[in-house]
Amino acid sequence: MSRRVLIIPDKFKGTLTARQAADAIAAGWRRVHPTDRLDLLPMSDGGDGFGAVLAEALGGETRTCATVDSAGRPCAADWVWVADRHTAVVETARIIGLALLPPGRFHPFELDTFGIGAVLRDVAAAGARECWIGIGGSSTNDAGFGLARSLGWRFLSADGNPLERWKDLVRLERIERGPDDPFRGMALAVAVDVENPLLGPDGCSRVYGPQKGLRPEQAPEAEAALGRLADVMTRQWGRDFAKVPGSGAAGGLGYGLQAFLGARMESGFELFAEAAGLDARLAAADLVLTGEGSLDRQSLMGKGTGRIAMRARQQGKTCVGLAGVVETLSAEAAGGALFTSVHAMAPTLTTPESARADAAHWLTELAAKVARH
Repeated sequence: MSRRVLIIPDKFKGTLTARQAADAIAAGWRRVHPTDRLDLLPMSDGGDGFGAVLAEALGGETRTCATVDSAGRPCAADWVWVADRHTAVVETARIIGLALLPPGRFHPFELDTFGIGAVLRDVAAAGARECWIGIGGSSTNDAGFGLARSLGWRFLSADGNPLERWKDLVRLERIERGPDDPFRGMALAVAVDVENPLLGPDGCSRVYGPQKGLRPEQAPEAEAALGRLADVMTRQWGRDFAKVPGSGAAGGLGYGLQAFLGARMESGFELFAEAAGLDARLAAADLVLTGEGSLDRQSLMGKGTGRIAMRARQQGKTCVGLAGVVETLSAEAAGGALFTSVHAMAPTLTTPESARADAAHWLTELAAKVARH
C-alpha cells in the first residue's frame, strides 16, 4: 500500500543544506518505494539556512542589500520578503556568518555585527510589520555592539570618547541612544535554538567563543567587556536581559537585539512550525523521516530533530532519525524516549571521512537501506 511519508530534515552541517538533505532522503526512499507519496519539508530552528527554509515555507521572495560582513568587508546579503504577510525573514549568518570568513584569518576581537544594521534598515524601508531574525552560525561575540553602533547608538568612556571596538567596553561609562528609530511599530522576533545566558560559565564567550577563535585565556577579557555593557545598560536604561535564556546566542546577539531593538525571543523551531503548518502535515503522514549531521545530546535537548520526534510521538506517528553519525546517547534514546529508530551513515555504511566527502550519496544510500527494512 502507498504511504504518506513526511521527510523533514535539518541541515547536515558543513555538507548539506536542509533542502539537499531532503532531496537525498527522497531519492533513496523512492528507489525502494516508488509509489509512496512524499512530502518534503526542509526545516531550520534558527541557524544556518533559516532564511532559505522560511522562504520556501512562506513563499517569500529574495531581496539583496549592500552591507559589510563581520570583518567590515563589503558584501551583498540576501533577506526574504513575504509580501502578503508584510513579514521579513533575516538570516544573520548571511551577513556575519563564520562560514563567510577565511579560516583563521580574523580574531573575534576584530569582528562585530555592524553589517546587520543596513539589512534591518532595508527591511524597515520595505514596510515590514514583522521581522523574524535567525541568528545562528555567527562569527561574532560582541553582544550586538556593532549593530547598535550602525543604528546610531554611541558607547562612551569616562572621558566622553566613543568606543569603536567591543573589547574596549570594559571602559564603558555611558550609552547614548541613536537619533531615530526606523523600527517603530515593527515586531521583531529572534529565532534561537539555545538557552545560554549572556555571561558566566554557560555564556557566549566561554561556550561558543572557542569555535570562533577565542582562546580560553581570552575568555575573561571578553566576559569583562560584555559584563560591563550589561551593567551600564541595566543601570542607565533599565534593560536587564543578560540572564534571559537565549541572550548568549550568536555571541550575545540575542542580548543585543532585545536591549537595543526591543526584540522578543522566540523558539526558532516554533516559528518554523507555524510557518510550515507542521501539525497538519504531521497529521497527514503515515511515517516521518527526519535527520541532521549528528544525532547527539543536543538533538534531545530542544533542537529541531528532537522536537520533530517529540511531536510525531504525540500524534502516534513512527519517526525515524537519519544522520551522518549517532552518538551513544541518541542510540539509547531511540529505544523509546523519542525516535522509533535511528540510523547513521558512519560507521555502518562508510567511514566518517567518506560520509562528509560525499554526504548526498551516502544519505541516499542510508535512506534506501532504511526503506528496505
